[in-house]
Amino acid sequence: MAGTIARKAIDHLKSKEFREYLMRYHFWGPVANWGLPIAAFTDMKKSPEIISGRMTFALCCYSLLFMRFAYKVQPRNWLLFACHLTNESAQLVQGGRLIKYK
Repeated sequence: MAGTIARKAIDHLKSKEFREYLMRYHFWGPVANWGLPIAAFTDMKKSPEIISGRMTFALCCYSLLFMRFAYKVQPRNWLLFACHLTNESAQLVQGGRLIKYK
C-alpha cells in the first residue's frame, strides 16, 4: 500500500500539470510570502521591546484578508492559505508577547 501511494506521488510530481503549477503565480506568490512568517518566528527569539504593536495588528489584518482570498479564489490556493495561517499564528504570538511585556 505504501508503495502504491509513493508511486502515485512520484507520478504526480513528474506530471505535466504539476510542472505547469510550478510556473504559475499560484505557486510563486505564496513561496515569496513565506518570508513574513519566517521573520516573525525569528523575531520570537528577540526581546519583546522591538515589537511594533501597529505593525503586528496590520499584519494580522493582512493575513486574515489574504486567508479569505486564498480560500475564495478558484482554484483554491491552499499554499497561500497555509502561509497566511502560519503568519496569523506567529503575529498573534508576537501580539501576546507585546501585551505581556507592557
